[in-house]
Amino acid sequence: MIRVGILGCGFIGTQICQAIDRGDVSAEIYAVYDVSYNKAQELISSLEIQTPVYCSPSQMFENTDLIIECASPDAARLYISEALKNGCDILVMSAGAFQDPEFYNEVYEIALNGGKRIYIPSGAIAGTDSLKSGMTSNIDSVVIETRKPVSGLADSPYVIKNKISLENLKEPLTLFEGKASDAVVNFPRNVNVCATISLCGIGFEKTEVRIIADPTIQKNIHKLKVKGDFGEMFMEIKNNPAPTNPKTSYIAALSAIAKLKEITNPFQIG
Repeated sequence: MIRVGILGCGFIGTQICQAIDRGDVSAEIYAVYDVSYNKAQELISSLEIQTPVYCSPSQMFENTDLIIECASPDAARLYISEALKNGCDILVMSAGAFQDPEFYNEVYEIALNGGKRIYIPSGAIAGTDSLKSGMTSNIDSVVIETRKPVSGLADSPYVIKNKISLENLKEPLTLFEGKASDAVVNFPRNVNVCATISLCGIGFEKTEVRIIADPTIQKNIHKLKVKGDFGEMFMEIKNNPAPTNPKTSYIAALSAIAKLKEITNPFQIG
């Protein structure tokens, strides 16, 4: 049974811990960490069987097999290398952290030389399996459109920096069109799907992104369009936002749990 450490005790971290606590995943939660001590204690108190400790990330890395990062791109950049150097595998939710080529290469080399694994769940998007299959030949273009309710985009750095008022928005407004590399920098907590698609596809510089604030919807909607030697793929997914965090889709937490089940299961399908 693998020992797990959780970085980030928000909605996703809580859902993962509760799934392990219910016995849905064969793992032990050794420790949790969050910059908010109260949030960490709230998570711990929600568990009935597992009794993780609250400790520093460094202490966590010394005593676990797998670190699950579900905090932020900044946390990912701060802790992933250290976790890998301490012999931990790591499951990363903040895929946007890998937009930085220097950071990506550093982490890749550490994992490769140490025989460790970096897992990135599909998150809030579908079609990653087919995209990876298509990449074994040639992919010509990848376009992803993310459409979210105003509450899911209102406090993004891009909106704040450009002084875009969304408060009285009555109809859909395209906030951004450009490369995935720019999208994940300007919307670090909103478009991890763009990073995931970029990583398993043609990269951050070639993946095209459109981000729309839509006051007429209640769900997070992602549309993926891929063209390549295999043919064409069109995918649309309408996700319910997480109850406590409108920037996150509920299925993102479920994808992390599914990946954790896969890691601990001898059967690997798809």
